[in-house]
Amino acid sequence: MPFPMTQPGERFTYADYLAWPDGERWELINGVAYNMSPAPGVVHQKISGEVFRQFANHLKGRPCQVFAAPFDVRLAEQLSASDNYVDTVVQPDLVVVCDKSKLDERGCNGAPDLVVEILSPSSAGHDLKTKYDLYERYGVSEYWIIHPAEKTLLVYQLDQQGKYGAAGRFAGDDNVPVLLLGELVVDLADVFAE
Repeated sequence: MPFPMTQPGERFTYADYLAWPDGERWELINGVAYNMSPAPGVVHQKISGEVFRQFANHLKGRPCQVFAAPFDVRLAEQLSASDNYVDTVVQPDLVVVCDKSKLDERGCNGAPDLVVEILSPSSAGHDLKTKYDLYERYGVSEYWIIHPAEKTLLVYQLDQQGKYGAAGRFAGDDNVPVLLLGELVVDLADVFAE
């Protein structure tokens, strides 16, 4: 799990985050800083690249856009909150944003429409619990969790009460419909190809 960089009671904001060294990857969740080092490995990068490719090919010429980490997603109760009040900034592996007003030169200000996290041994618990709760709370419509070692994908979608329902489970060479993006179907055989 990424380790937090805080003393008891110490909290950070996006303004603090912007002052940290560029060579390090951090996330802030409710003011707690998490070190995202080391960089993802080869399998992780291949999976990320293939999912990105399939999304980007489908989205070309459409209003939604896909972005790959490192890409800051700032989450706050108010979209207009200043950097001194934003205490949550994450760098999901991939995000899809359909509302262009949420995009600025620093990334995404508000909940993306879809988030993809690719598990690693050090981040699995963080992605499965902490980020699941975070994305649900802020209204990310669809949350994908990819488990490279098991070659599986869990897809969570917000229900009308703003809660993630039971996960859609996909594996191996399944084709995964991306309901949020119309007729896009992601081919897991290509995602998990050796």
